[in-house]
Amino acid sequence: MPTLPNYRYLASGCSLKDLHYNFRVGRSTAGEIVHKVCQTIWETMKEQCLPKPTHKACLEIAAGFWERANFPNCLGAVDGKHVRIVKPPHSGSLYQNYKHYFSIGLLAVADANYSFVYVDVGSYGKVSDSTLFRNSTLWNEIESGTLNIPRAAPLPGSDVTVPYAFVGDEAFGLSTHLLRPYSGTHLNVKKRVFNYRLSRARRYVECTFGILTNKWRILHRPLDVQVDFCVNIVKCCCILHNYVRARDGFNFVDTLTVVGLEDDVNDDIIAVNRYSNRYRDALSNYLTSDAGQVPWQLGSI
Repeated sequence: MPTLPNYRYLASGCSLKDLHYNFRVGRSTAGEIVHKVCQTIWETMKEQCLPKPTHKACLEIAAGFWERANFPNCLGAVDGKHVRIVKPPHSGSLYQNYKHYFSIGLLAVADANYSFVYVDVGSYGKVSDSTLFRNSTLWNEIESGTLNIPRAAPLPGSDVTVPYAFVGDEAFGLSTHLLRPYSGTHLNVKKRVFNYRLSRARRYVECTFGILTNKWRILHRPLDVQVDFCVNIVKCCCILHNYVRARDGFNFVDTLTVVGLEDDVNDDIIAVNRYSNRYRDALSNYLTSDAGQVPWQLGSI
């Protein structure tokens, strides 16, 4: 099966009609080629390019975040985005998000190398980040203990032990293995430092989305195909992103500009678990201690 039309479609953002003229195939044939190739790439390359993290891989991810973002015991940065689509027939408001356009959800976890560790694609546009996360296979594996999360470990240069955790924004609920910023405007210095340091770690998933959309420009416009086709397009782009990242790398400047994907800030209000909050407080104390602080943090809050 020819793959060139697929890569042209994903990389340039052209339409199926353009493929029809450029490759002298019918529009429906062009759609079938792209759909089948996207699905095949996901099925055949997922284990190579997006494997389930092993215990060793989790430790390597955490080491990367400590080295590059100065955030300890971090398993990855998690965030959700909206991928624009044309309204599916007879779907009502299922795919209409809080900004009143139609979309499917993309939940992703990225490491400090701007690669995806986990993706979940295809939720209704009306679903919030926190709901998407709680309904994901990642959350189920965390709750069931089947994810290869290392045991709680001492923070670097300290005897304070805290669990390994993902980092997210305010849209996510605080839990033992997911940290979010402190909410509110009148925060003390320790909490503001924590929020700043967490935001530096969370930037990696934002920048990963930026690289993804800049490389695969089909994500710059609404996808005008069936929903299952849309899902396969996004999955394929994520796989190819990791493949190119591992093979060639990127000369990437962190600008936090993400074109084509929209944040989900229609967050649910979730009660903070006292047990989890204790770990967050321990981290905030550590990040302002001699062992955990960085020289510029007070000037950045």
